[in-house]
Amino acid sequence: MKIKQKAPHILVEALTGDFAGNLDHVSIVAKSGLDVYAHNIETVEALTPYVRDRRATFRQSLSVLERAKAEGVRVTKTSIMLGVGENEDQVLAALKELRKVDVDVVTFGQYMRPTKRHMKVDRYVEPAEFDRWKEVAEDLGFLYVASGPLVRSSYKAGEFYIENVLRGKSTERRLKRLPTDQLESSTASLTSSKVV
Repeated sequence: MKIKQKAPHILVEALTGDFAGNLDHVSIVAKSGLDVYAHNIETVEALTPYVRDRRATFRQSLSVLERAKAEGVRVTKTSIMLGVGENEDQVLAALKELRKVDVDVVTFGQYMRPTKRHMKVDRYVEPAEFDRWKEVAEDLGFLYVASGPLVRSSYKAGEFYIENVLRGKSTERRLKRLPTDQLESSTASLTSSKVV
């Protein structure tokens, strides 16, 4: 990857399609030197034929994420839209399937109808439900979860956290080494930087 040759410190995330199920193509991208491999499942398995292009399947997307991880990608990431007709059991089952293939990061956002030619919004999800799914996903072992009505797969709030994971740093370790006066200042700074 030429980016890494010119600037090895830059972290690279690729958001890919499913390559029509061609896992050899997934391997090529995964071995390119990127840091985060993102591929969105978009919705739960039962709704996939109605929400996504009919050529895409939930299982095919899981295979993409699994292959990327098997090829040595350190962080895999996906996104789920809520408000398309899913139920709680379906979302929980999707999260468990994602953990089975070792997906690290998941984001939840509200489906918004881009044009009248697109599928209608089934419902607008309450903020408390987004909070609950964040908690559930964290309890299942996801490394990072972003969840809210305006969250998208490219959501910025997790970048600082993911960057530290990739660079092998821990905020807690860094804070423990600071003198008490700097610790209070840094904690305030980190708290304010999390608000997006």
